[in-house]
This record gives sequence, C-alpha cells and structure tokens, in this order.
Amino acid sequence: MPTVLPRRSPDAAGPPVRHVTDAERRARLAVRHMLAPSFRAGSPQDVTRAMTVLHATEPATVHLSCHARTNALTTADVDRALFIERGLVRQLAMRRTLFVFPRDLLPAAWAGPSARVAAAERARMAGDVVEAGLASDGHAWLDHARADVLALLTTAADGLTAREIRRAVPAIDVKVAVRPGDPWTASRVLTQLGATADIVRGTNTAGWYASRPRWTLTRHWLGAPPAALDPAAGYREIVRRWLYTFGPGTEDDLVWWLGATRTTVRTALADLGALPVTLDTAATGWLLPDDLQEVTDPGRWAALLPVLDPTVMGWCGRDFYLGPHRAQLFERRGNAGTTAWVDGRVVGCWVQDVAGRVHLRLLESVTPAERRLLDEEAQRLTAWLDGFRVTPVYTSPAMRT
Repeated sequence: MPTVLPRRSPDAAGPPVRHVTDAERRARLAVRHMLAPSFRAGSPQDVTRAMTVLHATEPATVHLSCHARTNALTTADVDRALFIERGLVRQLAMRRTLFVFPRDLLPAAWAGPSARVAAAERARMAGDVVEAGLASDGHAWLDHARADVLALLTTAADGLTAREIRRAVPAIDVKVAVRPGDPWTASRVLTQLGATADIVRGTNTAGWYASRPRWTLTRHWLGAPPAALDPAAGYREIVRRWLYTFGPGTEDDLVWWLGATRTTVRTALADLGALPVTLDTAATGWLLPDDLQEVTDPGRWAALLPVLDPTVMGWCGRDFYLGPHRAQLFERRGNAGTTAWVDGRVVGCWVQDVAGRVHLRLLESVTPAERRLLDEEAQRLTAWLDGFRVTPVYTSPAMRT
C-alpha cells in the first residue's frame, strides 16, 4: 500500500511550489502517456498502468490505445492480457463508464467510484420497477433478480452471455420503459451486479472490435477477492495514480474525471499531501509531493489516437492541448472522436477510407516536418489494421466532414 502522508487541507497547502507551463504539461503528457516514440511501452499492462485506466466504452479503443503506445503489439496480445492472463479487467466505474483496470487497482475502484455507480443504479432501477408496475417494492425485486443471476452463475464456471442468462432467469427478461427513449432490459441487472463487483465481464465471444462478454462470478475469474478498502482509501489510490499520469490537474479536472464530489477530491488531495502549482490558465493545479521535477522535453513526436482515448478524455480543462478545436473534435454528448497529435497539441483527426487506409483531416496548418511525422503514423496504423475498418459509435464533426 502507498504511504499516506499526514493529512493537510488543500486550502492550507501553502503557496504554489512552482509554475508549470502548458509546454511542460505537453512534455509530461508525451512521456507519461508513452506517446513519444522513445517512451513507448512493451505490453498492454504497461500501457494501462501508465494511463491509470483505459477507456473501454468502445471495445476497439482498448486495442487502438495500446497500439498507439507500443511498437510491436497485436490485438491477440491485448486479448491475452484481458482473457488469459487476466492482469487487465473491464470494470464499470468513474462516471458510469466502462474502463480497463490493472488488476491491482480493482479494489480501489470497487470501494470508491464503482460503489458510487452501483448505489445510483440501484436507486434508479428500484424506482423504475415500481413505476413500470413490475413490483410494489423495487429494491426487493432487484435483490431477487440479483440472487437468481448469482445462483445461476455459481454453476457456470466459464460464464454465460447476457442472452443465456436472460433465458435462464425469466424474471429479468423484461423491458422497462418509463422514460421516453431510455428503456432498459435484463442487461441493466448485470451492469449493477458488475458495479458491485459480484460479477465481471469475462471472455469476449466477439472480435476485438465488439463486446459480447460471458458474465462470470468475480471469484471464478479472479480467484479469492483481495482485501476490501474503505471508500476514502479507494479514491485516494485512484487519485494518486491519476496525478502521476495526468498531473498537474485541477480540482475541476478530478471532480469531472472521477464523477465524484469536490469533498471527495479535496480529501484525497489532502491525504496524499498533494502540492499546488500555478498553470498558464491562472488555475491551481496539483502534483504529488515526490513528482515536482520538471519533465524533459522528449523531442518531436506525432500520434493518432482512437475515439475516447484516455489522453484526450483525461481532463475537463483541455485548452492546453485542444486549442480552439474542441467543438470539432467532440460530439454533442462530450465524447471525443479520433485525434491527431503533434508535440502534445491536437491538430486534427483521422478517418479510414473504404479500403481501410488511414487518412488525416487536419484542422490547422502544420510544418512539413510535422506532416511527415503524422504521415508516418498514418502509415503505421494502416499497416497495423491491415484492411480492417473500425466503425466507431461516437464520431466527431471533424470525422464527419
């Protein structure tokens, strides 16, 4: 367990210890996110640890995020880490978003953000069940549904798909439509069970670009459960890792990224002894007390990142890398499309043609040297995809132009 320093309120942390420019933030991003070529990782596990977690709402994002940060990685390598070695695990957590976690960070997620999501899911589902007329006691209905699913999976060591579970447990084979355009079905029960860490998304029965998991008891997939953490300890560990990956970040960044309260964030920062720094935006950022040294500029680099990549989704204050392009690169619900990066700045996006070739769509002028770096990355990604066309759910205005 990491050392917990004497607690100190962020308000009492004293004056800023130094200034961190946007240029330095971009250099930290290149190094910590393993995007500069000389800092690329060697495995999916290395990538995930570097990024704290990987976004997994779109299944292909996990593999594409790993490719962007490695030199010689295949989709099979990522699947092996997820489904054979099981050092990486898919878990619903912050902001009710699906992520890939390093296995050792799961207890922190279960205690903190996943528990928060599970409680919100329970309250919403219980209310919906009553409003839909399925039962007079929504919590009792959910408890029975959960128990039936867990009993079924007890004898299914390899897990079952959502369709198989629905057929075996008719009580959850329902459609609840109490909000126009927002119905839910049996899978919502599985989602809530996953948020409480009773079950986990196990083996994927589809290709790397789709998600059709076998739901499995967590103890079947991961073995004996690790020691439980309290919520404060869970949030503290996640904030610690986030600060190393994304720091300096502001309170607003952390509140948004965690989907947590400002009190939760301030408590974690105080427990970690985080120190304030000033940013070019005039906001206060935070760094870990043992991470105050300036990061050396890694040199010229370019990267092509997928939809919802953890780098572009890491902060809510994004001007230092997005510049004026936010509206063109995010769809209306706040989900990022593909992005093309040069030296820590987003300069456009990328798309594929009918043959699967990767093409750049730039939103600003770049130098000939920068264009060469971008073209090299487009060629590298084209070769890696080998004719396969990724069809993302979330597309930005720039991707649709």
